[in-house]
Order: sequence, then structure tokens, then C-alpha cells
Amino acid sequence: MKIGIVGLGLMGGSLGIALKKSDTHAEVIGFDHNDQHCIEALEYGIVDKVVDTLEAFYGVDVLFLAVPVDGIIALLKSLPEIENKTTIIDLGSTKEKIILSVPKEIRENFVAAHPMTGTEKSGPSAAIEGLYHGKAVVLCDLEESGEQQRNIAKQIFTDMGMKLFYMGAKEHDRHAAYISHMPHALSYALANAVMKQEDPKAITALAGGGFKDMSRIAKSSPNMWRDIFQQNRKYLLDGIDSFAEELERCRSLVEEENWEALHHWMSKANTLHQIL
Repeated sequence: MKIGIVGLGLMGGSLGIALKKSDTHAEVIGFDHNDQHCIEALEYGIVDKVVDTLEAFYGVDVLFLAVPVDGIIALLKSLPEIENKTTIIDLGSTKEKIILSVPKEIRENFVAAHPMTGTEKSGPSAAIEGLYHGKAVVLCDLEESGEQQRNIAKQIFTDMGMKLFYMGAKEHDRHAAYISHMPHALSYALANAVMKQEDPKAITALAGGGFKDMSRIAKSSPNMWRDIFQQNRKYLLDGIDSFAEELERCRSLVEEENWEALHHWMSKANTLHQIL
């Protein structure tokens, strides 16, 4: 099997490692606009070779789009001439706008996927073995993909050790806003709030595990997350509003010194981890 990967950062790089491990006979071809990423991807053995044009992917069996969501939309508009056999799989964090942008000529070729994994790091040097193993991947509006493409996508993700889930694009984007996109917004807000109030020495001295955990994803790429926020604006705003209501509830209870109600509010939050 010949597999192409557009985007050789954390997700695309880790994907290359996983694909080569799950299918030792696969030929993995990479493309990235960043020349240094191409050099590093070859050095780290992430891909077998790199190409310098998208046309070089003509004839591949599977083409993964592992770039930011706006880049995925732009790429999809340039792919109508691919072969009928090719399966195109995107790894974007939002799904509805991406799916709506797929040209009708290649809709059956396309499989919308969101692997629920990642780190705050970026670039080929951030690629790690096992990033996908044991993690969930959400496949959206799969009934609109061709039967061959559906089967190939499911087989690849299964061979990589992923757990498959299925849902509609709108449902996915609403859930993703609450469990992924809103937490990133909160982490950026927390980091900015602390930087306004504290000097670097105090942060270094006092920052414990809790603060480091909550602020870790504020190190994520602003370029990537700006695009995600833009693509999922409606549901992200709903999530931020819901969080703001809860934060105001906490503020009111503290202001009123209603410690019993505050304890109950915290205990209710503890129950989340009964389902995680």
C-alpha cells in the first residue's frame, strides 16, 4: 500500500511512525511546506521519502491530510483529479465545515476523522511512537463515504490500535467544543491572567502540579488553534458561556461565604471522573 501524508508535524509525523509499524510493507510518502520538516521527517524515519508537489500523490492508495483545518479545506479544493480508488482521510479537529467543503466529485473518496489525541508540542521532532495507540478516533458522516473508503479507513485505524466511534459532524463539533476546544480557551485565559498578575520569579517558585496541568495546553500552536476556534465558533461560544456561568456560580458562593453550597458544587464536579 502506498500512503501519502500532507503535514509532517506532531500528528502527521506520529501517524507515519504508526503506519510503518502497523504495515511494514507500506510505502509512506510525505509532503510539507516547511522544508525543515521534510528534512527532519526523513532523518527520524517518519516517512520513506518526501515530495515537493501535491501532484506526486496521484495514484496513492490513501492520502492523509494532517494540517490545520483551514489548510484541509484549501487542499480539498485542489484534489478533484485524484484516482477513484484513493481514500482521503482528514485528521482535523472540526468536522462540519470541512465536510461541507469537500467537492462533490471526491465526496465518496473522503473520510472525515478526528483522532482524539495529541500534545502541546509541534513539528516532526514532537512525533512519538504510540500517540494513536489505545486512543479514540471519531469517524463522522461515514454513510456519505464510499464503501471501499469506509472499510480502508476503519482497517487502518484498527490496525493502529485505535478505538472507533461514529457520529454526525454537528454532534462531533458540539462535543469537541466542550471537551477539547473550550479547555484550550480556558488554558490560554489562565496563562494570560497569571502573566498579568505575577512576575516570572513568583510563577517559577509557586507553580505546582495543578497550575502546570491546567496551563500546559496554553503552549499549543496559536496558528492551529485560531483556525479551530474560527471553524467551531458557534459551539465554542456556547461552551465558554456555560463555563462562565459555572465560574460566576463559584464566585457568588465564595463572595457570600456559602461554604456548604460551595462544597456541594465541588462534590458535584467530582462525579465527572466516574465516567472518565
